[in-house]
Amino acid sequence: MIAAYPFTTLAPNLGVVDVDEMRSFTIADIPGLIEGAHEGLGLGVRFLKHIERTRLLAHIIDVSPYSERDPVQDFHTVMKELSAFNPDLASRNQILVANKIDLLPSESQRIEGLRALSVEKGMRFLAVSALKKIGLKPLLGAMISELDRLDDEAD
Repeated sequence: MIAAYPFTTLAPNLGVVDVDEMRSFTIADIPGLIEGAHEGLGLGVRFLKHIERTRLLAHIIDVSPYSERDPVQDFHTVMKELSAFNPDLASRNQILVANKIDLLPSESQRIEGLRALSVEKGMRFLAVSALKKIGLKPLLGAMISELDRLDDEAD
């Protein structure tokens, strides 16, 4: 029997993205944070410590109707946990990504809610299907662009 938990990953996954022959960056896939993570619920503090080492956050949010979750509320929950753990985390550069768009009818309210949130927060917004490989190149381009901008600001 599979447990009805929203997240079951026990460890972050690290990988290297090769941009070109001269550039690469490390990406960390941090599983979703549950409410109370900053207080030690679940594996939250362990995951939050990994996030402290990042320069850019890409929130990949499940918009499929099968999750029975509110994508906008999921974003707010994660932001609350980031802020409670370390207020600096919530102010880092962020990209908002709607995932599993292949499971939605065209123009779904589930995507539009996140799109409106991204405008409100001043974040880039992308819609993707990781499974079907839809929108991944624009997502990679947005990540590279944001990281390049952060590098320019640091110089």
